[in-house]
Amino acid sequence: MKRKLFTVWVFAKLNTRRFFRDRLALFFGIAFPVIFLFVFGGIFGKTGNTVTFHVALINQSDSQFAKQFTQRLTDSKTFKVDKNVHSLAEANDKMSKSQVDATIVLPQDFGTIKQGQPYPSGQAQVLYTQNSEQGGQTLTTVLQSEFKDINAQFVKNQEPFTAVGKQLNRKSLTQFDYVFSGLLGFSIIGLGIFGPINVFPELKKQGILRRLHTTPITVWQYFLSTMISQAAVGLVSLAVLFAVAIVVFHLKVVGNYLEIIPFLVLSIVAILGIGLAIGGWAKNERQAAPLGNMVVFPLMFLSGTFFPRFLMPQWLQTVSGYLPLTPVIDGVRLIATEGKHLTQIGPQLGLIGIWIIIIYIIAFRVFRWE
Repeated sequence: MKRKLFTVWVFAKLNTRRFFRDRLALFFGIAFPVIFLFVFGGIFGKTGNTVTFHVALINQSDSQFAKQFTQRLTDSKTFKVDKNVHSLAEANDKMSKSQVDATIVLPQDFGTIKQGQPYPSGQAQVLYTQNSEQGGQTLTTVLQSEFKDINAQFVKNQEPFTAVGKQLNRKSLTQFDYVFSGLLGFSIIGLGIFGPINVFPELKKQGILRRLHTTPITVWQYFLSTMISQAAVGLVSLAVLFAVAIVVFHLKVVGNYLEIIPFLVLSIVAILGIGLAIGGWAKNERQAAPLGNMVVFPLMFLSGTFFPRFLMPQWLQTVSGYLPLTPVIDGVRLIATEGKHLTQIGPQLGLIGIWIIIIYIIAFRVFRWE
């Protein structure tokens, strides 16, 4: 038995060294997921829930109040005023090109003190196109809220009905938290499926697997050595993703790394079984590539890799919940960003375990040395 395990260890080291010596494999296994992380992190990695409106501001009034209000909007974090717009025609042109969300117009009498009135007044206009009706109406509501604070300085009145906000003593997940766990799943797919379906047909084509078959090595030894090497490579790739997410996008990992690591290893082994089944069955790249894509694309788009599953219809959430990659992504999110323990994610571990049994039974049955 020791001799058999020694053979497994030797092949595992050979496979690992071959990966780190292959520049193309390094790019797609490590660099490519990092590129995706920067792309999606740039979109969803912003912290905070502040809504910003990109607007054009046309001030047609010479009143002191209008100048002060213009400065207030310019300094506001809610409004991003385009300072390159100086006329209504320029504003209309930018709205037609969707370069600004809407245009705020302060008419000539805005901020002036009318006869018999002790304080300035005026009505600002919010102009928006048909395609941005919802955003324009929201902007109007926000602007009315701005005026409400200003009006309170001039007119004191007691409102019979009010509302008060209360912060709950808990944190909600950000969009980046969901995206990051999905990108980890994407990286595991690349290592576990694309790796074997690209390597195995090539080894068969070169006759390497056929020559290995003439040696005492068995299928389980070859599979186990591949599992060990892919787990080692996968942990390096995922560690790079974690490091970039923490340093660049300030990801808050609240889970225990000693629980994250074994879960990731189990996940890599589960998804690797799919690659071993496809790559072991296919005789060449023409057979492996189409079958691999048929399996990978549903996993990527239905398991929450690029967008949360809760955005899907309920029936699709139910169906996608049984895919092998879904418990992987859900489990990573629950442990890393929600602080759950392995004992608290029994459904995810159970589903992964079931898929490991099913996938590897298929992989052993369909594997061909040539």
